[in-house]
Amino acid sequence: MLEDRKNVVVTGGTGFVGKKLTQLLLDNGYSVTILSRTAKEYSAGVSYAQWNVEDGTIDEQAILGANYIVHLAGENIGAKRWTRNRKKAILDSREQSTQLLLATLQKYNKQLDAFISASGVGIYGAITDDVLCSETTPAANDFLGTVCQKWESAAQPIRDLGIRTVYIRTGLVLGKGDGVLQQLVPLFKLRLGSAIGSGKQFMPWIHIDDLCRIYLEAIINPEVQGPYNAAINDGTTNSIFSKTLASILGYSIWLPNVPAFLLQIVLGEMAQLVLTGRRVTSNKIEAIGFKFEFTQLNLALKNCLDK
Repeated sequence: MLEDRKNVVVTGGTGFVGKKLTQLLLDNGYSVTILSRTAKEYSAGVSYAQWNVEDGTIDEQAILGANYIVHLAGENIGAKRWTRNRKKAILDSREQSTQLLLATLQKYNKQLDAFISASGVGIYGAITDDVLCSETTPAANDFLGTVCQKWESAAQPIRDLGIRTVYIRTGLVLGKGDGVLQQLVPLFKLRLGSAIGSGKQFMPWIHIDDLCRIYLEAIINPEVQGPYNAAINDGTTNSIFSKTLASILGYSIWLPNVPAFLLQIVLGEMAQLVLTGRRVTSNKIEAIGFKFEFTQLNLALKNCLDK
């Protein structure tokens, strides 16, 4: 019966990852409460509760009924040019939303089985080098590194409450019909795709199915705590990614690389997102027995493009 299920509160549950994770949780016998700015109709196994981070309001009953919280909410880093106001919105959306959840937990001395927060491999910085970044690699002091570091730090007081706290440092998420492929595939189908900048920047990626399974592992496995990288360490660079995607679509790239200076003109500082990239290892999550289903880029891309 529904009332016997453990409940997972998901922030950002209507997004690309959130929707897929919600279905996986339902399939594994959990009920899900999605925190949303707008009220929505109840559906089988899923309820909706309202919160407004800017106003500091939240449906406290939803938190009181939670066994777990999975915190995915945050302004899309790559959606708009990084103006001063946009940077502030990106950071505030992560810090303030975490602080609102913390305040509610503290108010009622609410204990959870686990608090699991999204983070990003951007914590290691907008850098291209051959260093293999593990969870012990220091955070960078650039914008991406600072955002991820402060996002994780905002959840530290939750850990101090005695709640098992996990940070999933996510790479480039590949999935059907959304995310980065939604932006790239139409261009590549027109045979207008090419590598970007030097093409040597690393693109640590993960299939959305594997990412959601990591979140499920973090819920189920009490040994999982602290930061975990969630990306495949196969040395994929932007050039390799672009050539592989073109090959799957039936052609070889013929256009020259997109010059870095053009992207810097168009995107400003946000060009770092596509012009830089570091290698990461997910040995830590694999060491506790997690096995990735998709470890080869071509097979992951084929799966995402399969209708």
